[in-house]
Amino acid sequence: MNVAVLGASNKPERYSFKAVRMLREKGHTPYPVHPALPEVDGIPVWASLRAISDPIHTVTVYLSARNQQSIADQLLNSRARRVIFNPGAENPELAEQLRQRGKEVLHDCTLVLLATGQFASGTSEVG
Repeated sequence: MNVAVLGASNKPERYSFKAVRMLREKGHTPYPVHPALPEVDGIPVWASLRAISDPIHTVTVYLSARNQQSIADQLLNSRARRVIFNPGAENPELAEQLRQRGKEVLHDCTLVLLATGQFASGTSEVG
């Protein structure tokens, strides 16, 4: 599954870095997104969600709501079927707009979903 990681970091202690690594370990293809980084964990970074030409199934968000303003249009207009707002990235207004566009929206932790085998199914106890 192709997964865009918005707010990817090249710092190993950051959750977004751990998500990129764990996605790859679990057999998914991570697409780290950050406007100023060349790579994350040896994977080339995309400057924006819009720059990714491959089909993206899921976007996992590691940006605070305040920092999502500049990428909201890209999220709303993406062809991704699912958007995961990780803890600290909650944005009820944007989440509702995404639902209105027919996207599945989760407020959950990508790392927990991956660790518990729930990521691919999209099921979650915390929705």
